[in-house]
Formats: sequence, structure tokens, C-alpha cells
Amino acid sequence: MSASSTNYQNSSFDVIVIGSGIGGLVTATQLAAKGARVLILESYLIPGGSAGYFERQGYRFDVGASMIFGLGNRGTTNLLTRALEAVNSSVDAIADPVQIHYHLPKSLDLKVERSYDNFLQNLAAYFPHEREGIRRFYDECWKVFNCLNQMDLLSLEEPRYLLRTFVQHPLACLSLLKYLPQNAGDIARRYIKDPQLLKFIDMECYCWSVVPAEMTPMINAGMVFSDRHYGGVNYPKGGVGQIAQKLVEGLEKAGGEIKYQAKVTKIMTEKGSAIGVELTNGEIYRGKRIVSNATRWDTFEKLLPVDKIPPNEKKWQQNYQKSPSFLSLHMGVKESVLPQGTECHHIILEDWQNMTKPEGTLFVSIPTLLDPELAPEEYHIVHAFTPDWINDWQGLSASEYEAKKEETAWRIIDRLEKIFPGLDAGLDYLEVGTPRTHRRFLGREDGTYGPIPRRKLRGLLSMPFNSTAIKGLYCVGDSTFPGQGLNAVAFSGFACAHRIAVDLGL
Repeated sequence: MSASSTNYQNSSFDVIVIGSGIGGLVTATQLAAKGARVLILESYLIPGGSAGYFERQGYRFDVGASMIFGLGNRGTTNLLTRALEAVNSSVDAIADPVQIHYHLPKSLDLKVERSYDNFLQNLAAYFPHEREGIRRFYDECWKVFNCLNQMDLLSLEEPRYLLRTFVQHPLACLSLLKYLPQNAGDIARRYIKDPQLLKFIDMECYCWSVVPAEMTPMINAGMVFSDRHYGGVNYPKGGVGQIAQKLVEGLEKAGGEIKYQAKVTKIMTEKGSAIGVELTNGEIYRGKRIVSNATRWDTFEKLLPVDKIPPNEKKWQQNYQKSPSFLSLHMGVKESVLPQGTECHHIILEDWQNMTKPEGTLFVSIPTLLDPELAPEEYHIVHAFTPDWINDWQGLSASEYEAKKEETAWRIIDRLEKIFPGLDAGLDYLEVGTPRTHRRFLGREDGTYGPIPRRKLRGLLSMPFNSTAIKGLYCVGDSTFPGQGLNAVAFSGFACAHRIAVDLGL
């Protein structure tokens, strides 16, 4: 059914989802597969949010990172594969033999291979005196992963699910309860003493959680550090945007609907319950349940009256703050720029003191090494991005903004030249995205990557689930348990859909 030809306003939906990021799409597809009448309202032209894509001059660029977990084919933690299967869909995935090639201070040049033993050997070669501690720390991460990988990952808010899971997997549940309040850094320090190695563990966490190990929940670390050796990192053929496109196809086949260029400006409430939404053009859609895939800041400060923020949301904001956004360079380069044996994903840091600073850590993805069809023949895509705050980009005139973009881009290209000599000369296309770009196109407050703890918290205990203090309103995505990352927001989508399905009696 064509979204544009449907008369939505005269109909009421079981569930309305605001935004088509992966969390929103998984929620919608799970519910549509169960027979719910679902509508997604997406402000942009295509689905996916930061898992979307854009095309320029024969290049297909991923908006965000291209290091994808959750597309494996075994276990229960391959949530993207399972979400697609729920609506009879799939993507062709290309296995990446190396998760990351680290280029770190003091010549710490290390590849995280898919083989677990190879990775441990490579790391122990740099820190032979910590060989036993390295194995004990990463083995403990496996304990967390093996517990998660035994059970269906659904809503922890649903008592019958919790009871059923506990009866089926009592030891795994008790283990996870032990790890729930713990952070990865505390466990790393039990086994490891070398300060340089502890810095490396910080980077292992920071590169996806945007905080050091002492502030990264052990549950999340266990998932990431083990799944890269289990289901592995897999790249969807045709680009990351294929995941969202296929979920939308599956949604529509299951009877759900999506409407593009439909910007929600208000969540409507009646007697304290969410009952519908209003768009910028004044259109109103009613639903029994409303799901916000916007950030919690956007949800509770923009879509709802700011003077009525529930007390538990204010408390959450005392615990969590917005992470930085990113400065992104989307480049097309000549094939000759990349040395033989170059890996797809790189992390570059010259000084440990700069790890968490703006422009400190530099992330690089070269997805055409896995899928050459994303670029013209004899060219590659290089996507380089680094954390940056929106404050540094505010209050500039148009010419000042362009000048700052160019100056910053060449500063980053100079750093990349050390690893990819000749990058400047081989540059065919360059587009620069700033935190303002992320805010504009992704509709995220300050272009933020998501929430990070304001101080050290007890693991994942402070992260909210999907239900909110407003009856009928749910949140999904990286502002909810378990946090950032494509597989994590897919988890939140499964949990949200499960909670709503129970509430609707599906």
C-alpha cells in the first residue's frame, strides 16, 4: 500500500512509532508480525536514521559506522538477523575477518581478528607480563555473553517473561544479575595492572560506548567483546542502509505502514495518557500506544510540554548527559591510496590524553574493501569520523561555517596521511558533516550519539526500560536499556514490542 495514498487521519492505529531508526523499525516490524496495526512516521525521505545512507557521484555512503554486529546466523544475540526473519526478510552479509585495526600511542599497532585465540596472542605479544590477566578478563566477558546467548532477549519489564526465563535458565539469570551493577573497568582492574594495557581496554570500550571502561556497563562489554569472535562483524551487501530498507519491506508485507516527510511536533495526551501525535502540517494520527524513537531529550522537552517532564525523567537527566556528536568526512579515493592488506575498520589515536577530547579519537571505515559495488570502479569509500560538540559550530555565518569545515577536514586528512600516504592526492570526492548536520538530518538534540553517564554509575541499573511515566507512551532506541549500537537498539526494539504486545493482549 502506498503511504501517500492512504487516508491516515480517519483511522486509529494500534501503535504509532515516531522515527524509523533501527529501534523504531524493530518495534514496528515485531508488532506488525503479531497482527498489530502499525504506522511509522519518519521526518526524512528514507528510513534508518544514523543507519541510513546517501548517494553522491556514484558513491553510496553509510551515514554512520559500518561495523555491524547482530547479523550472524547462530545463537540468540544476532538480533538484526532475527528482526529481519520475523518479517520473512534477510540481507546478504559479508564477513569481516578483522573487527578493528588499532593505531595507538607507543606504537601499539594491533588487529582484533575474528579468531579469539589469535586476538589474545596478538595482545599478549605487546604485554607478555599480562598474558594471564588478559585471558581472565576477556574470558569473563565470555561468561556474560554465554548467559545472554542462551535466552530470548525480550522485555525485562514483563514479569511472566522473567519468570519463564529464570525457570529455563536459572544459572544464567543469576550470573547476569551479578554483572548488571558492574562496569567493565572494575573487572579489568581485578586482573590487569599495566597502565598502558588498561588504557587499551578503555579504548576497546570508548570506540562504541564513548566512555572509558570504568563507566561502560559490563553487560554491554561482554556482548561486544565476545560477539565479534562468535557471530562476528558482518557488512550488509549494498550498504548499511539495506537493513532499514529490508525491515520496511517486511513491515509493509506484514500490513504495517510508513509515512515519510512526516515530522511529528507534538505527542497528544488526554487525562495523562498518550493518545496520538500531531505533525508540522497539523495532521493528527491517533493510536492506542505511542512509541518515540527520538532521544529522551527530544521526546520529553520538545514533543511533550517541557513543564510536565515526569520526575523520573528529570532524575534520569541527572544521571546521564548527551554524548558528543561527530564530525564526519565522507571521501571517495583512488584505489592506489590504500596499501595492500588494508583492513576495513581503523581507530587512530596519537596521545592517550586526547582519547575523549573532541577530534581526539579518529574512526575510519572503508566498506568498499568488503563491498566494492558501493563506489565507482578503481575507487574506494573512506569514511572518517571523530567526536565533536555542537557548541563549537554554533553562531557562525555561512562563510565562517564552510571555512571551519574545510580547515577541520584538512586537519583530519593530515592525520590519515600517516597511515594512508597519498590520500590527499588521490581524493576524488569529499563531503563534510558536522554536529549541525547530524542534528538537522537525524533529528537528534545537538546531534548527540546518545546518552553517557555524568559520573560512574552502577552498570546498567540506571538505564530506563521502554515504558514511561506517561501511560501509553514508550521510548525505544539508544536512550533506553541497553544503550548505543545497532544491535543494542535492536534489543530495545524487541523489548519494546514485547512489552506493548503484552499490554495490548496480542
